[in-house]
Amino acid sequence: MDSLDLIKTFREVALRGSFSAAARGLDVSKANVSKYVAELEARFGVRLFNRSTRTVTLTDAGRLLLERSGPLVEMVELTRDELQQRARQPSGRLRVSAPHGLTQTALPQLMAEFMQRHPAVSLSLHLSNRLIDLVEEGVDLALRVGRIADPNVIARKLQRVDFVVAAAPRYWEERGLPAHPDDLAEHDALTYSLLGPSPEWRFEVDGEPHVVPLKSRMDATDAAPLVSAALYGLGVVCLPRLLVQPHLDSGALQAVLYGHSQRDVWLHAVYAQRRHNSAALKALLAFLEERWRLA
Repeated sequence: MDSLDLIKTFREVALRGSFSAAARGLDVSKANVSKYVAELEARFGVRLFNRSTRTVTLTDAGRLLLERSGPLVEMVELTRDELQQRARQPSGRLRVSAPHGLTQTALPQLMAEFMQRHPAVSLSLHLSNRLIDLVEEGVDLALRVGRIADPNVIARKLQRVDFVVAAAPRYWEERGLPAHPDDLAEHDALTYSLLGPSPEWRFEVDGEPHVVPLKSRMDATDAAPLVSAALYGLGVVCLPRLLVQPHLDSGALQAVLYGHSQRDVWLHAVYAQRRHNSAALKALLAFLEERWRLA
């Protein structure tokens, strides 16, 4: 038995003044009460009660333990109640990680709606395009685009992400329009730094995955500088449509290779494998699944 349960048994005897009364209050046998008190005395190396055939009184050490253990037991029981409450109803603070680009989607509005729906929940939103370790960095939920290769996390699909290949019209005029994804290998690509020193873009050709190695003229950890470079005619981007749609609508960028975009790229909600997730995390997952699929 752990020390806290032993202390609670000790306190029951001390407050009731009897091993028999303590046994009835705890709904255990008198023999077990005596055993638990003896075990606690052995752990501390001191006698806690003076015992006779008729009375049980506290020793000086027993009085000290009774006095000092009260706030401890109260704090543990209060914490237990709060934890159980968080398991039942959404409350507490959640740490959420998301790529910078998602700030240009419905994400900020969804976070506000979620907190409005669950006023006892607070959020910490960490924006980073870096692939973080959820457990090491204490993140409850990460939003990620693309394949999820980590076997230690659970991923839920939220929304399909449509990627487009685009450049400024004057760039296409100078370099020529690609007729096939492989033609992009001869173009100046503007790529995410996370793709590493040998960047590549993924497409579909005749219904099969197709990978094109690239010559990256510029890489960045965020999409915004890549879009700016593309607008200046410096190269080609392959980005989620939502990040470039305004420029496509205005004609500042021109999309190509429509028929070769990957069809199975998703925005995922990713969280660590746990048996007992909080009610707040469960509520956020359900909310994002409900709202993003309607978006």
